Amino acid sequence: MLSFTGKVYFIFPLHTDSEVSARKKTFTEVQAEGLEQAQKTVLISYPTGISKKNILQYVSRHGKINSHFFYEGHGPHAMVEFSEKESIYSLQDVAQIADCSSVPGIPLKSRLFTLTPRQSLSQALDETSVHNYQHPTIPIEDLVQKLCCADSISNQLYSLLNEYQLTEENIKLRFLACSLIQDIARAYFPECVVKPFGSSVNSFGKLGCDLDMFLDLDEIGKSSTPKKTGPFQVEYHIKRMPSLRTATQRILSVIGDCIANFSPGCTHVQKILDARCPLMRFFHQPTGFQCDLTANNRVALRSSELLYIYGNLDSRVRALVFAIRCWARTHGITSSTSGPWITNFSLTMMILFFLQNRKPPILPTLAELKNLADAEDEHIIGGHDCTFVSNPNKINQTENTETLDVLLNEFFEYFGNFDFSSKSINICEGKEHNKPEPSPLYIQNPFERALNISANVNQNQLDRFVALARECAWLLQQVDQDHGRDSKQPWGLAALLVPLIKISKKKMGTRTLASARIKVLLNSLRANSANKKGERAFSSWSLK
Repeated sequence: MLSFTGKVYFIFPLHTDSEVSARKKTFTEVQAEGLEQAQKTVLISYPTGISKKNILQYVSRHGKINSHFFYEGHGPHAMVEFSEKESIYSLQDVAQIADCSSVPGIPLKSRLFTLTPRQSLSQALDETSVHNYQHPTIPIEDLVQKLCCADSISNQLYSLLNEYQLTEENIKLRFLACSLIQDIARAYFPECVVKPFGSSVNSFGKLGCDLDMFLDLDEIGKSSTPKKTGPFQVEYHIKRMPSLRTATQRILSVIGDCIANFSPGCTHVQKILDARCPLMRFFHQPTGFQCDLTANNRVALRSSELLYIYGNLDSRVRALVFAIRCWARTHGITSSTSGPWITNFSLTMMILFFLQNRKPPILPTLAELKNLADAEDEHIIGGHDCTFVSNPNKINQTENTETLDVLLNEFFEYFGNFDFSSKSINICEGKEHNKPEPSPLYIQNPFERALNISANVNQNQLDRFVALARECAWLLQQVDQDHGRDSKQPWGLAALLVPLIKISKKKMGTRTLASARIKVLLNSLRANSANKKGERAFSSWSLK
Protein backbone atom coordinates (compact mmCIF):
# COMPACT_ATOMS: atom_id res chain seq x y z
CA MET A 1 0.00 0.00 0.00
CA LEU A 2 1.03 3.59 -0.46
CA SER A 3 2.78 5.69 2.12
CA PHE A 4 2.83 9.47 2.20
CA THR A 5 4.94 11.94 4.08
CA GLY A 6 3.32 14.56 6.26
CA LYS A 7 0.09 14.51 8.22
CA VAL A 8 -2.96 13.12 6.43
CA TYR A 9 -6.63 13.52 7.30
CA PHE A 10 -9.19 11.10 5.91
CA ILE A 11 -12.90 11.35 6.58
CA PHE A 12 -13.46 8.86 3.75
CA PRO A 13 -10.58 6.41 4.32
CA LEU A 14 -8.61 4.67 1.61
CA HIS A 15 -9.14 0.97 2.22
CA THR A 16 -6.20 -1.40 2.28
CA ASP A 17 -6.75 -5.09 1.54
CA SER A 18 -6.87 -5.86 5.26
CA GLU A 19 -9.52 -3.16 5.80
CA VAL A 20 -11.85 -4.20 3.00
CA SER A 21 -13.78 -6.57 5.26
CA ALA A 22 -14.16 -3.94 8.01
CA ARG A 23 -17.62 -2.50 8.43
CA LYS A 24 -18.20 0.72 6.48
CA LYS A 25 -20.49 3.47 7.74
CA THR A 26 -23.67 4.13 5.83
CA PHE A 27 -24.36 7.58 4.41
CA THR A 28 -27.12 8.06 6.98
CA GLU A 29 -24.74 7.21 9.81
CA VAL A 30 -22.12 9.67 8.52
CA GLN A 31 -24.77 12.40 8.24
CA ALA A 32 -26.20 11.71 11.71
CA GLU A 33 -22.76 11.66 13.32
CA GLY A 34 -21.70 14.90 11.63
CA LEU A 35 -24.93 16.69 12.56
CA GLU A 36 -24.75 15.52 16.16
CA GLN A 37 -21.14 16.69 16.54
CA ALA A 38 -22.03 20.04 14.96
CA GLN A 39 -24.79 20.60 17.51
CA LYS A 40 -22.17 20.43 20.29
CA THR A 41 -19.74 22.79 18.52
CA VAL A 42 -19.03 26.51 18.82
CA LEU A 43 -17.02 28.82 16.58
CA ILE A 44 -14.86 31.45 18.27
CA SER A 45 -13.08 34.40 16.65
CA TYR A 46 -10.30 36.18 18.50
CA PRO A 47 -7.68 38.89 17.93
CA THR A 48 -4.40 37.96 16.27
CA GLY A 49 -1.69 37.05 18.76
CA ILE A 50 -3.90 35.63 21.52
CA SER A 51 -2.54 32.43 23.00
CA LYS A 52 -4.37 29.41 21.59
CA LYS A 53 -3.45 27.48 24.71
CA ASN A 54 -5.12 30.11 26.91
CA ILE A 55 -8.23 30.01 24.71
CA LEU A 56 -8.54 26.26 25.17
CA GLN A 57 -7.95 26.51 28.91
CA TYR A 58 -10.70 29.12 29.24
CA VAL A 59 -13.23 27.31 27.05
CA SER A 60 -12.59 24.00 28.84
CA ARG A 61 -13.97 25.58 32.03
CA HIS A 62 -17.41 25.16 30.51
CA GLY A 63 -17.07 21.46 29.77
CA LYS A 64 -14.95 18.65 28.36
CA ILE A 65 -13.65 19.30 24.84
CA ASN A 66 -13.97 16.43 22.38
CA SER A 67 -12.02 18.02 19.53
CA HIS A 68 -10.81 21.39 18.33
CA PHE A 69 -8.76 23.09 15.66
CA PHE A 70 -7.64 26.60 14.79
CA TYR A 71 -7.77 28.11 11.33
CA GLU A 72 -7.29 31.43 9.57
CA GLY A 73 -10.42 32.56 7.76
CA HIS A 74 -11.87 36.05 8.04
CA GLY A 75 -9.44 36.49 10.93
CA PRO A 76 -8.28 33.73 13.31
CA HIS A 77 -10.92 31.25 14.48
CA ALA A 78 -11.20 28.27 16.79
CA MET A 79 -13.73 25.50 16.27
CA VAL A 80 -14.43 23.68 19.55
CA GLU A 81 -16.58 20.57 19.94
CA PHE A 82 -17.79 19.84 23.47
CA SER A 83 -18.75 16.44 24.83
CA GLU A 84 -22.13 17.75 25.98
CA LYS A 85 -24.54 20.38 24.60
CA GLU A 86 -24.91 21.79 28.10
CA SER A 87 -21.37 23.16 27.81
CA ILE A 88 -22.60 25.52 25.07
CA TYR A 89 -25.34 26.82 27.36
CA SER A 90 -22.72 27.40 30.05
CA LEU A 91 -20.62 29.44 27.63
CA GLN A 92 -23.69 31.38 26.48
CA ASP A 93 -24.53 32.22 30.10
CA VAL A 94 -21.29 34.18 30.51
CA ALA A 95 -21.44 35.77 27.03
CA GLN A 96 -22.71 39.32 26.56
CA ILE A 97 -24.45 41.02 23.66
CA ALA A 98 -21.96 43.35 21.97
CA ASP A 99 -22.31 47.06 22.63
CA CYS A 100 -24.55 48.49 19.88
CA SER A 101 -24.40 52.13 21.04
CA SER A 102 -21.90 53.24 18.40
CA VAL A 103 -22.78 50.80 15.61
CA PRO A 104 -26.40 49.53 15.63
CA GLY A 105 -26.79 45.76 15.58
CA ILE A 106 -29.30 42.97 16.11
CA PRO A 107 -29.06 41.26 19.52
CA LEU A 108 -28.80 37.51 18.91
CA LYS A 109 -27.62 34.59 21.01
CA SER A 110 -25.87 32.09 18.74
CA ARG A 111 -22.89 29.73 18.75
CA LEU A 112 -20.65 32.33 17.15
CA PHE A 113 -18.52 34.05 19.77
CA THR A 114 -15.84 36.72 19.87
CA LEU A 115 -13.19 36.27 22.57
CA THR A 116 -11.22 39.31 23.73
CA PRO A 117 -8.77 39.49 26.69
CA ARG A 118 -9.65 41.56 29.74
CA GLN A 119 -5.97 42.26 30.42
CA SER A 120 -3.54 43.89 28.01
CA LEU A 121 -2.74 41.94 24.85
CA SER A 122 0.95 41.60 25.80
CA GLN A 123 -0.02 39.68 28.93
CA ALA A 124 -2.22 37.33 26.94
CA LEU A 125 0.51 36.35 24.48
CA ASP A 126 2.03 32.93 24.93
CA GLU A 127 4.06 30.65 22.68
CA THR A 128 2.27 27.34 22.12
CA SER A 129 2.51 24.30 19.92
CA VAL A 130 -1.26 24.01 19.38
CA HIS A 131 -1.86 22.89 15.77
CA ASN A 132 -3.10 25.61 13.41
CA TYR A 133 -5.23 23.99 10.73
CA GLN A 134 -4.80 25.22 7.16
CA HIS A 135 -6.79 24.07 4.14
CA PRO A 136 -5.51 25.82 1.00
CA THR A 137 -5.34 23.91 -2.27
CA ILE A 138 -1.94 23.30 -3.79
CA PRO A 139 -1.25 25.31 -6.99
CA ILE A 140 -1.25 23.16 -10.12
CA GLU A 141 2.40 23.99 -10.84
CA ASP A 142 3.46 22.72 -7.40
CA LEU A 143 1.26 19.66 -7.80
CA VAL A 144 2.93 18.77 -11.12
CA GLN A 145 6.36 18.95 -9.49
CA LYS A 146 5.21 16.79 -6.58
CA LEU A 147 3.71 14.15 -8.88
CA CYS A 148 7.00 13.89 -10.77
CA CYS A 149 8.59 12.55 -7.57
CA ALA A 150 6.22 9.57 -7.33
CA ASP A 151 7.51 6.14 -8.34
CA SER A 152 4.47 5.10 -10.40
CA ILE A 153 1.44 6.56 -12.11
CA SER A 154 -0.79 4.81 -9.57
CA ASN A 155 1.04 6.55 -6.75
CA GLN A 156 0.67 9.84 -8.62
CA LEU A 157 -3.11 9.43 -8.54
CA TYR A 158 -3.16 8.63 -4.83
CA SER A 159 -0.86 11.56 -4.14
CA LEU A 160 -3.22 13.92 -6.01
CA LEU A 161 -6.15 12.53 -4.02
CA ASN A 162 -4.26 13.13 -0.80
CA GLU A 163 -3.64 16.77 -1.75
CA TYR A 164 -7.15 17.66 -2.92
CA GLN A 165 -9.65 15.67 -0.85
CA LEU A 166 -11.58 17.30 1.98
CA THR A 167 -9.90 16.95 5.35
CA GLU A 168 -11.71 15.82 8.47
CA GLU A 169 -11.53 19.37 9.87
CA ASN A 170 -12.94 20.87 6.69
CA ILE A 171 -15.89 18.49 6.72
CA LYS A 172 -16.61 19.22 10.38
CA LEU A 173 -16.61 22.91 9.53
CA ARG A 174 -19.18 22.25 6.81
CA PHE A 175 -21.48 20.42 9.21
CA LEU A 176 -21.08 23.31 11.66
CA ALA A 177 -22.05 25.87 9.00
CA CYS A 178 -25.22 23.84 8.32
CA SER A 179 -25.93 23.65 12.04
CA LEU A 180 -25.59 27.43 12.44
CA ILE A 181 -28.04 28.05 9.58
CA GLN A 182 -30.33 25.47 11.17
CA ASP A 183 -30.40 27.61 14.32
CA ILE A 184 -31.73 30.50 12.20
CA ALA A 185 -34.28 28.35 10.32
CA ARG A 186 -35.63 26.90 13.59
CA ALA A 187 -36.94 30.34 14.53
CA TYR A 188 -39.68 29.52 12.01
CA PHE A 189 -39.58 25.72 11.94
CA PRO A 190 -38.43 24.51 15.40
CA GLU A 191 -37.84 20.88 14.40
CA CYS A 192 -36.31 21.36 10.93
CA VAL A 193 -32.88 19.97 10.03
CA VAL A 194 -30.28 21.53 7.70
CA LYS A 195 -28.11 18.83 6.11
CA PRO A 196 -25.09 19.06 3.82
CA PHE A 197 -25.30 17.24 0.49
CA GLY A 198 -23.37 17.15 -2.76
CA SER A 199 -19.57 17.30 -2.82
CA SER A 200 -19.30 18.07 0.90
CA VAL A 201 -20.47 14.56 1.83
CA ASN A 202 -20.49 12.36 -1.29
CA SER A 203 -16.76 11.46 -0.90
CA PHE A 204 -15.72 13.37 -4.06
CA GLY A 205 -15.45 16.86 -2.56
CA LYS A 206 -12.37 18.94 -3.35
CA LEU A 207 -10.92 21.50 -0.96
CA GLY A 208 -12.61 24.81 -1.69
CA CYS A 209 -15.80 23.36 -3.15
CA ASP A 210 -19.14 25.05 -2.44
CA LEU A 211 -21.36 23.91 0.42
CA ASP A 212 -24.81 22.63 -0.62
CA MET A 213 -27.39 22.70 2.18
CA PHE A 214 -30.78 20.99 2.32
CA LEU A 215 -33.51 22.39 4.57
CA ASP A 216 -35.36 19.23 5.62
CA LEU A 217 -38.86 19.93 6.94
CA ASP A 218 -39.99 16.29 6.92
CA GLU A 219 -38.70 15.78 10.45
CA ILE A 220 -41.27 18.24 11.81
CA GLY A 221 -44.00 16.45 13.74
CA LYS A 222 -42.21 13.10 13.70
CA SER A 223 -41.86 11.33 17.04
CA SER A 224 -39.96 8.25 18.15
CA THR A 225 -42.77 7.43 20.60
CA PRO A 226 -46.03 5.97 19.31
CA LYS A 227 -48.99 8.34 19.08
CA LYS A 228 -51.72 7.89 21.68
CA THR A 229 -54.81 6.25 20.31
CA GLY A 230 -58.27 7.56 21.00
CA PRO A 231 -61.61 8.40 19.43
CA PHE A 232 -60.19 11.42 17.54
CA GLN A 233 -57.30 12.17 15.20
CA VAL A 234 -55.62 15.48 16.02
CA GLU A 235 -53.85 17.48 13.32
CA TYR A 236 -52.17 20.86 13.21
CA HIS A 237 -53.62 23.64 11.08
CA ILE A 238 -51.34 24.38 8.14
CA LYS A 239 -51.16 27.09 5.49
CA ARG A 240 -52.19 25.63 2.14
CA MET A 241 -50.14 26.50 -0.96
CA PRO A 242 -50.97 26.29 -4.69
CA SER A 243 -48.03 23.94 -5.29
CA LEU A 244 -44.96 22.43 -3.65
CA ARG A 245 -42.77 24.74 -5.74
CA THR A 246 -44.65 27.79 -4.44
CA ALA A 247 -44.27 26.56 -0.87
CA THR A 248 -40.53 26.03 -1.42
CA GLN A 249 -40.09 29.51 -2.89
CA ARG A 250 -41.90 31.20 0.00
CA ILE A 251 -40.02 29.21 2.65
CA LEU A 252 -36.64 30.03 1.11
CA SER A 253 -37.60 33.68 0.65
CA VAL A 254 -38.48 34.09 4.33
CA ILE A 255 -35.44 32.12 5.57
CA GLY A 256 -33.29 34.12 3.14
CA ASP A 257 -34.53 37.41 4.58
CA CYS A 258 -33.76 36.13 8.08
CA ILE A 259 -30.25 35.04 7.05
CA ALA A 260 -29.58 38.35 5.28
CA ASN A 261 -30.84 40.53 8.13
CA PHE A 262 -30.05 38.64 11.31
CA SER A 263 -27.49 35.85 10.77
CA PRO A 264 -23.96 36.97 11.85
CA GLY A 265 -21.33 36.57 9.15
CA CYS A 266 -23.72 35.79 6.25
CA THR A 267 -23.15 38.16 3.33
CA HIS A 268 -23.97 38.49 -0.40
CA VAL A 269 -27.37 36.81 0.02
CA GLN A 270 -29.10 36.08 -3.30
CA LYS A 271 -32.60 34.71 -3.85
CA ILE A 272 -32.56 32.48 -6.93
CA LEU A 273 -36.16 31.34 -6.66
CA ASP A 274 -37.07 30.99 -10.34
CA ALA A 275 -34.42 28.34 -11.01
CA ARG A 276 -35.48 24.74 -11.74
CA CYS A 277 -34.51 24.05 -8.14
CA PRO A 278 -35.15 27.27 -6.12
CA LEU A 279 -32.27 28.18 -3.83
CA MET A 280 -30.72 30.79 -1.57
CA ARG A 281 -27.06 31.61 -2.23
CA PHE A 282 -24.87 33.34 0.32
CA PHE A 283 -21.32 33.56 1.66
CA HIS A 284 -20.73 32.29 5.19
CA GLN A 285 -17.88 34.49 6.32
CA PRO A 286 -16.86 32.70 9.58
CA THR A 287 -16.22 29.40 7.78
CA GLY A 288 -15.32 30.83 4.36
CA PHE A 289 -17.85 28.73 2.42
CA GLN A 290 -19.98 29.75 -0.53
CA CYS A 291 -23.36 28.19 0.34
CA ASP A 292 -26.48 27.16 -1.58
CA LEU A 293 -29.58 26.42 0.51
CA THR A 294 -32.46 24.43 -1.04
CA ALA A 295 -35.65 23.07 0.50
CA ASN A 296 -37.10 20.67 -2.08
CA ASN A 297 -34.17 18.79 -3.55
CA ARG A 298 -34.47 15.34 -2.00
CA VAL A 299 -33.45 13.59 -5.24
CA ALA A 300 -30.09 15.40 -5.05
CA LEU A 301 -29.70 14.23 -1.46
CA ARG A 302 -30.28 10.65 -2.64
CA SER A 303 -27.76 11.17 -5.47
CA SER A 304 -25.20 12.22 -2.86
CA GLU A 305 -25.77 8.96 -1.01
CA LEU A 306 -25.36 6.94 -4.22
CA LEU A 307 -22.03 8.62 -4.99
CA TYR A 308 -20.93 8.09 -1.38
CA ILE A 309 -21.54 4.35 -1.78
CA TYR A 310 -19.67 4.16 -5.10
CA GLY A 311 -16.78 6.18 -3.68
CA ASN A 312 -16.36 3.86 -0.71
CA LEU A 313 -16.64 0.50 -2.48
CA ASP A 314 -13.11 0.58 -3.87
CA SER A 315 -10.19 2.92 -3.14
CA ARG A 316 -9.41 3.25 -6.87
CA VAL A 317 -12.73 4.98 -7.58
CA ARG A 318 -12.04 8.22 -5.71
CA ALA A 319 -8.42 8.36 -6.86
CA LEU A 320 -9.48 8.05 -10.50
CA VAL A 321 -12.31 10.58 -10.16
CA PHE A 322 -10.08 13.18 -8.48
CA ALA A 323 -7.35 12.76 -11.12
CA ILE A 324 -9.68 13.01 -14.12
CA ARG A 325 -11.57 15.94 -12.61
CA CYS A 326 -8.27 17.75 -12.04
CA TRP A 327 -7.21 17.00 -15.62
CA ALA A 328 -10.54 18.28 -16.96
CA ARG A 329 -10.39 21.46 -14.88
CA THR A 330 -6.80 22.16 -15.95
CA HIS A 331 -7.66 21.86 -19.64
CA GLY A 332 -10.95 23.77 -19.55
CA ILE A 333 -13.13 20.70 -20.08
CA THR A 334 -15.00 21.69 -16.91
CA SER A 335 -15.53 25.17 -15.52
CA SER A 336 -16.70 26.83 -12.32
CA THR A 337 -19.07 29.01 -14.37
CA SER A 338 -22.20 27.86 -16.18
CA GLY A 339 -21.97 27.31 -19.92
CA PRO A 340 -21.43 24.60 -22.55
CA TRP A 341 -18.82 22.74 -20.52
CA ILE A 342 -19.07 19.22 -19.11
CA THR A 343 -19.96 19.42 -15.41
CA ASN A 344 -18.18 17.55 -12.63
CA PHE A 345 -21.32 15.50 -12.06
CA SER A 346 -21.50 14.47 -15.73
CA LEU A 347 -17.80 13.62 -15.76
CA THR A 348 -18.21 11.52 -12.61
CA MET A 349 -21.10 9.61 -14.23
CA MET A 350 -18.83 8.87 -17.21
CA ILE A 351 -16.11 7.53 -14.89
CA LEU A 352 -18.58 5.33 -13.01
CA PHE A 353 -19.97 4.04 -16.32
CA PHE A 354 -16.44 3.22 -17.47
CA LEU A 355 -15.72 1.30 -14.25
CA GLN A 356 -18.96 -0.65 -14.67
CA ASN A 357 -17.71 -1.78 -18.09
CA ARG A 358 -14.39 -3.24 -16.97
CA LYS A 359 -13.95 -7.02 -17.14
CA PRO A 360 -14.73 -7.96 -14.47
CA PRO A 361 -16.67 -4.81 -13.44
CA ILE A 362 -15.18 -2.69 -10.68
CA LEU A 363 -18.53 -1.11 -9.77
CA PRO A 364 -22.06 -2.56 -9.82
CA THR A 365 -24.82 -0.94 -11.84
CA LEU A 366 -27.61 1.00 -10.16
CA ALA A 367 -29.99 -1.83 -11.12
CA GLU A 368 -27.81 -4.29 -9.20
CA LEU A 369 -27.79 -2.00 -6.16
CA LYS A 370 -31.57 -1.82 -6.39
CA ASN A 371 -31.81 -5.62 -6.34
CA LEU A 372 -29.88 -5.64 -3.04
CA ALA A 373 -32.26 -3.15 -1.41
CA ASP A 374 -34.72 -4.10 1.30
CA ALA A 375 -37.95 -2.41 2.45
CA GLU A 376 -36.24 0.38 4.39
CA ASP A 377 -34.18 1.32 1.32
CA GLU A 378 -37.24 2.03 -0.81
CA HIS A 379 -37.47 5.69 -1.80
CA ILE A 380 -40.03 7.08 -4.26
CA ILE A 381 -39.46 10.82 -4.62
CA GLY A 382 -41.75 12.89 -6.82
CA GLY A 383 -42.72 9.78 -8.74
CA HIS A 384 -39.09 8.79 -9.34
CA ASP A 385 -37.77 5.45 -8.09
CA CYS A 386 -34.65 6.30 -6.06
CA THR A 387 -34.33 2.87 -4.44
CA PHE A 388 -30.94 1.24 -3.90
CA VAL A 389 -29.17 -0.53 -1.06
CA SER A 390 -27.99 1.95 1.58
CA ASN A 391 -25.63 -0.38 3.43
CA PRO A 392 -22.32 -0.68 1.53
CA ASN A 393 -21.44 -3.76 3.59
CA LYS A 394 -24.06 -5.76 1.65
CA ILE A 395 -22.22 -5.18 -1.64
CA ASN A 396 -19.64 -7.76 -2.72
CA GLN A 397 -16.12 -6.57 -3.48
CA THR A 398 -14.95 -6.69 -7.08
CA GLU A 399 -12.52 -9.32 -8.34
CA ASN A 400 -10.95 -6.78 -10.68
CA THR A 401 -7.29 -6.10 -9.78
CA GLU A 402 -6.34 -3.57 -12.49
CA THR A 403 -3.97 -0.87 -11.31
CA LEU A 404 -4.75 2.83 -11.50
CA ASP A 405 -2.19 3.46 -14.24
CA VAL A 406 -4.02 0.93 -16.42
CA LEU A 407 -7.43 2.40 -15.57
CA LEU A 408 -6.33 5.98 -16.28
CA ASN A 409 -5.01 5.02 -19.71
CA GLU A 410 -8.03 2.85 -20.51
CA PHE A 411 -10.45 5.63 -19.51
CA PHE A 412 -8.96 7.99 -22.09
CA GLU A 413 -8.85 5.28 -24.75
CA TYR A 414 -12.44 4.20 -23.98
CA PHE A 415 -13.96 7.65 -24.37
CA GLY A 416 -11.52 8.67 -27.09
CA ASN A 417 -13.22 6.00 -29.22
CA PHE A 418 -16.76 6.14 -27.78
CA ASP A 419 -19.61 6.53 -30.27
CA PHE A 420 -21.04 9.75 -28.85
CA SER A 421 -22.93 10.43 -32.10
CA SER A 422 -25.45 7.64 -31.51
CA LYS A 423 -24.92 6.21 -28.00
CA SER A 424 -25.96 7.43 -24.56
CA ILE A 425 -24.42 6.77 -21.14
CA ASN A 426 -26.28 5.55 -18.10
CA ILE A 427 -25.13 3.94 -14.87
CA CYS A 428 -28.48 2.27 -14.25
CA GLU A 429 -27.72 -0.65 -16.54
CA GLY A 430 -24.10 0.08 -17.34
CA LYS A 431 -24.75 -0.41 -21.06
CA GLU A 432 -24.71 1.79 -24.12
CA HIS A 433 -28.12 2.72 -25.51
CA ASN A 434 -29.24 4.63 -28.56
CA LYS A 435 -29.65 8.31 -27.79
CA PRO A 436 -33.31 9.35 -27.35
CA GLU A 437 -32.51 12.87 -28.57
CA PRO A 438 -29.81 14.46 -30.77
CA SER A 439 -27.79 16.19 -28.02
CA PRO A 440 -24.00 15.96 -28.61
CA LEU A 441 -23.56 14.27 -25.21
CA TYR A 442 -26.36 12.29 -23.58
CA ILE A 443 -25.91 11.10 -19.99
CA GLN A 444 -29.06 9.83 -18.35
CA ASN A 445 -29.95 11.15 -14.91
CA PRO A 446 -29.73 8.06 -12.65
CA PHE A 447 -33.10 8.79 -11.00
CA GLU A 448 -35.01 11.21 -13.22
CA ARG A 449 -34.56 8.95 -16.24
CA ALA A 450 -36.10 11.34 -18.79
CA LEU A 451 -33.45 14.00 -18.08
CA ASN A 452 -30.13 14.42 -19.86
CA ILE A 453 -27.73 15.83 -17.27
CA SER A 454 -25.32 16.91 -20.03
CA ALA A 455 -27.84 18.70 -22.27
CA ASN A 456 -25.81 21.92 -21.89
CA VAL A 457 -22.71 20.49 -23.61
CA ASN A 458 -22.21 21.62 -27.21
CA GLN A 459 -20.44 19.76 -30.01
CA ASN A 460 -17.31 21.92 -29.84
CA GLN A 461 -16.72 21.07 -26.17
CA LEU A 462 -17.36 17.38 -26.75
CA ASP A 463 -14.91 17.36 -29.67
CA ARG A 464 -12.26 18.96 -27.45
CA PHE A 465 -12.82 16.32 -24.80
CA VAL A 466 -12.48 13.49 -27.34
CA ALA A 467 -9.34 14.97 -28.94
CA LEU A 468 -7.65 15.47 -25.56
CA ALA A 469 -8.66 12.00 -24.40
CA ARG A 470 -7.05 10.43 -27.49
CA GLU A 471 -3.83 12.39 -27.02
CA CYS A 472 -3.67 11.48 -23.33
CA ALA A 473 -4.22 7.80 -24.09
CA TRP A 474 -1.38 7.90 -26.61
CA LEU A 475 0.92 9.79 -24.24
CA LEU A 476 0.34 7.40 -21.35
CA GLN A 477 1.06 4.40 -23.60
CA GLN A 478 4.37 5.86 -24.78
CA VAL A 479 5.85 7.41 -21.66
CA ASP A 480 8.58 5.57 -19.72
CA GLN A 481 7.74 5.67 -16.02
CA ASP A 482 11.43 6.21 -15.23
CA HIS A 483 11.40 9.37 -17.33
CA GLY A 484 10.57 11.71 -14.46
CA ARG A 485 13.30 10.54 -12.08
CA ASP A 486 16.25 11.58 -14.24
CA SER A 487 14.65 14.54 -15.98
CA LYS A 488 12.73 17.70 -15.18
CA GLN A 489 10.18 16.81 -17.83
CA PRO A 490 6.70 15.98 -16.43
CA TRP A 491 5.72 12.35 -16.93
CA GLY A 492 2.67 10.17 -16.41
CA LEU A 493 -0.25 12.03 -14.79
CA ALA A 494 1.99 15.08 -14.28
CA ALA A 495 2.45 15.42 -18.05
CA LEU A 496 -1.32 15.42 -18.51
CA LEU A 497 -1.76 18.30 -16.06
CA VAL A 498 0.51 20.84 -17.75
CA PRO A 499 -1.91 23.79 -18.04
CA LEU A 500 -3.33 25.04 -21.31
CA ILE A 501 -3.03 28.80 -21.06
CA LYS A 502 -3.63 30.24 -24.53
CA ILE A 503 -7.32 30.82 -25.28
CA SER A 504 -8.52 31.41 -28.82
CA LYS A 505 -10.58 34.61 -29.22
CA LYS A 506 -12.45 33.27 -32.25
CA LYS A 507 -14.06 30.27 -30.52
CA MET A 508 -15.12 30.54 -26.91
CA GLY A 509 -13.61 27.75 -24.87
CA THR A 510 -11.18 26.58 -27.59
CA ARG A 511 -7.69 26.28 -26.12
CA THR A 512 -4.30 25.42 -27.60
CA LEU A 513 -1.24 24.02 -25.94
CA ALA A 514 1.17 26.73 -24.88
CA SER A 515 3.62 24.62 -22.92
CA ALA A 516 6.97 24.08 -24.61
CA ARG A 517 7.71 21.23 -22.20
CA ILE A 518 4.80 19.06 -23.26
CA LYS A 519 5.34 19.88 -26.96
CA VAL A 520 8.96 18.77 -26.74
CA LEU A 521 7.97 15.66 -24.82
CA LEU A 522 5.30 14.69 -27.34
CA ASN A 523 7.55 15.34 -30.34
CA SER A 524 10.31 13.28 -28.73
CA LEU A 525 7.98 10.41 -27.99
CA ARG A 526 6.53 10.46 -31.50
CA ALA A 527 10.02 10.41 -33.01
CA ASN A 528 11.07 7.46 -30.86
CA SER A 529 7.93 5.46 -31.63
CA ALA A 530 7.53 6.31 -35.33
CA ASN A 531 9.27 3.12 -36.48
CA LYS A 532 7.61 0.80 -33.97
CA LYS A 533 5.36 -1.88 -35.37
CA GLY A 534 1.76 -2.20 -34.29
CA GLU A 535 1.42 1.48 -33.60
CA ARG A 536 -2.16 2.37 -32.59
CA ALA A 537 -4.38 4.06 -35.15
CA PHE A 538 -4.80 7.22 -33.12
CA SER A 539 -1.17 7.60 -32.07
CA SER A 540 -0.36 9.90 -34.99
CA TRP A 541 -3.10 12.42 -34.28
CA SER A 542 -1.83 15.90 -33.59
CA LEU A 543 -2.66 18.29 -30.80
CA LYS A 544 -5.19 20.94 -31.64
